[in-house]
Amino acid sequence: MEPLTVPSVRPIRLLLVDDQTLVRTGFRMVLDAQEGVDVVGEAADGNAGLDMCRSLAPDVVLMDVRMPGLDGIAATRLIVEECPQSRVIVLTTFDLDEYAFAALRAGASGFLLKDVGPAELLASITAVSGGDAAISSRVSRRMLDLFSQRFPSGPPSGGDEALAALTPREREILAAIAGGLSNTEMGNECSWPNQR
Repeated sequence: MEPLTVPSVRPIRLLLVDDQTLVRTGFRMVLDAQEGVDVVGEAADGNAGLDMCRSLAPDVVLMDVRMPGLDGIAATRLIVEECPQSRVIVLTTFDLDEYAFAALRAGASGFLLKDVGPAELLASITAVSGGDAAISSRVSRRMLDLFSQRFPSGPPSGGDEALAALTPREREILAAIAGGLSNTEMGNECSWPNQR
């Protein structure tokens, strides 16, 4: 009897776009050490990143915001339009709400700060490659503070169909985000159906 072979899972193909060589090198060293991630290219500006995205078709692009020529927000918008197979995580040192909002409006699937730890970075890349979103917990907290003014103060009523349409699980996730939990913390603390 022949042994069973387990099909290998294709690694997540990743493109790094940052104008600082040292930053790209550091992220590449961290990510190359991770199983399941293949850094397929590096670009020093948004134009080069867009060209490489067209030719390499990465699953995920880690995109800096401030770069010469085509900045990260404009490059994100073009990648989302022209390379729909690729998802973008904007990664920046600038903890500014306007960058986060601009990145998300441009179609980014994630917004992280460069002080992110390796485990959270890998979890975010994995989540985004699977179609989910990943946003820094600090940024999530501020976004929720800003948008919470639009939420009703009491339980959902018949007049607020959007909140009433949320499932109990979706409300639990929203509360976890409002509490500032990271993706990893939510995974550990939320009561997912298969863990009950």
